[in-house]
Amino acid sequence: MKMVYNIDTTPRQIGIGKTIICAIQQLLAIMAATLVVPVSVSTNAGLTGADAMGIAPALFGAGCGTLTYILFTRRKSPVFLGSSFAFIPSMVAAFAGATTVAVGYIGLILGAIFAGLVYVVLSIIVKRSGTGWIDKIMPATVIGPTVATIGLQLSGGAIGSLTTGPNIYIAILCGLVALFVAMLCTTYGKKNAKLIPFVIGILAGYAVALVFTIIGYIADIDSIKMIDFSVITALWDGGISSSTFISDTAGLFVFVRALGGFADFNIGYIGTIIMAYVPVGFVVFAEHLADHKNLSSIIERDLLKDPGLHNTLLGDGIGSMVGAFFGGCPNTTYGESIATVALTRNAAVWTIIFASVGAIILSFFAPFVAFFNSIPTCVMGGICIALYGFIAVSGLKMIQKVDLDSNRNIFVISVILVCGIGGLSISFAIGANIAITITNVACALILGVITNKVLSGSKSSPDADFQ
Repeated sequence: MKMVYNIDTTPRQIGIGKTIICAIQQLLAIMAATLVVPVSVSTNAGLTGADAMGIAPALFGAGCGTLTYILFTRRKSPVFLGSSFAFIPSMVAAFAGATTVAVGYIGLILGAIFAGLVYVVLSIIVKRSGTGWIDKIMPATVIGPTVATIGLQLSGGAIGSLTTGPNIYIAILCGLVALFVAMLCTTYGKKNAKLIPFVIGILAGYAVALVFTIIGYIADIDSIKMIDFSVITALWDGGISSSTFISDTAGLFVFVRALGGFADFNIGYIGTIIMAYVPVGFVVFAEHLADHKNLSSIIERDLLKDPGLHNTLLGDGIGSMVGAFFGGCPNTTYGESIATVALTRNAAVWTIIFASVGAIILSFFAPFVAFFNSIPTCVMGGICIALYGFIAVSGLKMIQKVDLDSNRNIFVISVILVCGIGGLSISFAIGANIAITITNVACALILGVITNKVLSGSKSSPDADFQ
């Protein structure tokens, strides 16, 4: 795919203002999922009030983790790292096995360190053995449908978001306005519009929702009030103060909360954390491979060779450690970020750097966080239809040159698609409070590799089985 801006394009060549807007678009694409993770962990772990994980630190940690990744990949891989959903059960287990909430926050940091060390070990192995074995066991027949599965398994979430609101019909309208405006900008817009279609789409959807909300307040009809302004007005409840403009991020950083837990820390708790995090580290390795194979096909540069899989693994692993130190959430490369690169054809790493710095700055800026939280879920759902769909299409594009007259290829692709989209996942308990889950994407990839290997000795003609 021909990029408008390549990896090494500088802000001076793009324009500082344009780079900032493109960075905001990256942030909007990844922010919803990134901020959902700490909320989900707090809900499942029963953390409320002052004990709950903060969304601002998660955003700060994602920015720091992404900058770490960019450093280790030598500014050659244009993707943003956000909070990983795969580690939600691990994070919940960290609190469940802790004697106090503060000890649980220590567990979040330790867990990210152990999971990151898995990536470090894998990086060393890849550095010594090369990546040739990966191409053999994970050819396009395996990686393509796996990437497609990542997008398609998210589709339910996109539709669920699209239909969320006090009035389902207006919700769908607002979401579709955002979607179609983004699509029209991408397809028919001028150069500037093509670079920021999601920003324009979100603003358009927000504007429609705002019109219905204003009418709702004037006519006193609650069912058409699409925007919840309480998240904004809460900033000055009790009067205007510094907290109206500055988030209490520093007081909510995970490492700050963890300081109070060392007095109650039990060395045996480390074993709980290891069992909760390390197996998941190996599972998400499969998704790391799929994401970087997908990104490589989009920007037409093999990232597994340059900067090298060992460097992307190091960046991801160390980035997770850094992100968890501040926000508690291990990070991972985001498909939404990759889809944004593909749809806008902007692969400039400086856009990701600006987005990372922006995430750090905006995590302290309370009005921005409040405005983002006020964006109707249905509007983001409309945008996610394009983002998730493009991830799926990118995977299907990888198999466009695959011989689909071959029974072997058909079976491999079929197994991956059905198991991945069908939701095959395996969970098993280790101890009283620890559950390990092999996600549907990981299960699909593993079964695809096995199927491909089992059928690799076939020398029959493509249609032999059906004659």
